[in-house]
Amino acid sequence: MENNCLNCSRPITENFCSNCGQKKYKRIDRKYLIDEVQYLAVHTNKGFFYSLKNVARNPGKTAKKFIDGDRVNHYKPILLAFVLSGISAFLSFKVIKSDVIMENYMQQIYGQQKLTMPGMHDAMSLLSSYSSIIMLLLIPLASIVTALVFKKWGENYYEHVIMNTYTLIYYTILSIVVFFPILYLLKNTPAIFVTFMTLSTFIAYPFIMVWFYKEYYTQKSIGDIIIKVLLALAIGFVIYIMIIFGIAIWMVMNNPEMFIPKK
Repeated sequence: MENNCLNCSRPITENFCSNCGQKKYKRIDRKYLIDEVQYLAVHTNKGFFYSLKNVARNPGKTAKKFIDGDRVNHYKPILLAFVLSGISAFLSFKVIKSDVIMENYMQQIYGQQKLTMPGMHDAMSLLSSYSSIIMLLLIPLASIVTALVFKKWGENYYEHVIMNTYTLIYYTILSIVVFFPILYLLKNTPAIFVTFMTLSTFIAYPFIMVWFYKEYYTQKSIGDIIIKVLLALAIGFVIYIMIIFGIAIWMVMNNPEMFIPKK
């Protein structure tokens, strides 16, 4: 039986409109709600866990397939990155309590003063507790860098946004599964905690990027990939320092007492 789509008025011969994708009209009743819940649970979970599994196995190949058009079974990468970044922030802030550890670390550095440079403490707590979310927000900027460095290899800026998103997804999975359990065990030793947290990022991310691009650009040599990754990281590091420096200047200008140790 043929019906007209209530959204675009085109004829519907199957379960979905071939023009706009709207589902064929069905009266909302108990069966409708049950079908919708089942559809949401099955398809969302399938896409979510399917994508997690594939990114964990090989983020470069997964990104390549998605960009080349194999997308129907994949969870949207940007949405997946937001979900994982939220989980990462929750674990870091509520379970590991990175902000408390950073406060103890700052007290070790500046002595046993009760109040010391609250602005610096707040900044470091923010960076440690919400690092994945901050990295996610920096993807558009990071993609400008990688798009310029890898310009001659074919992908445009928007495809680099997706590529960097997959890189972050893998790093976040690695953090949740490997780094966070170790950090949890180190939470009573703030200095070692901060050292491990810093080194795990600065050491792991370059290796992840090299692996990612080698699996994405399978025809390129490992030497060419390492050179381009190092160049991208160097440019990104300079931009990152400039941003941090700019934020620090802005905070000092607007509230200078934040960075003055109180006696």
